[in-house]
Amino acid sequence: MVYRLLFPTKPNQNNISFLLLTTRIVFGLLFLSHGVAKWNNFEELSVSFPDPLGVGSSVSLGLAIFGELVCSIGFIIGLLYRLAMIPMIFTMAMAFFVIHANDAFAVKEPALVYLFIFILMYITGPGKFSIDYLIGNKNYEKKRNRQRK
Repeated sequence: MVYRLLFPTKPNQNNISFLLLTTRIVFGLLFLSHGVAKWNNFEELSVSFPDPLGVGSSVSLGLAIFGELVCSIGFIIGLLYRLAMIPMIFTMAMAFFVIHANDAFAVKEPALVYLFIFILMYITGPGKFSIDYLIGNKNYEKKRNRQRK
């Protein structure tokens, strides 16, 4: 029994999906809190928020809030998961490579951590405990039933 714990021959899909769910909840809520803080301080931040895309501070702030708030919800519940992650990844790439490019590493490190977590989660997918999995499974079953007839 200890041998299988130390040297598993195949991954347990439920354990992996639970780990993915936990990761989505933890990092999604952390990221969501940044979006809520920006949303709550929109008036003050919109005057001086960085504008790396040249669309205006208010629009840049709105895009950051969308990526951090709205997309985090999709990330957490696993709804349109990979589509929701694109703005999240883009936001953290902009934060790390553009906004904090000349800052000390300690300042830009959180953006890098989020960026790597989000890229890895994008590649891995949401797992079995997600709305996307339920939708995909339901559509797969419908397609399979049509092919049997």
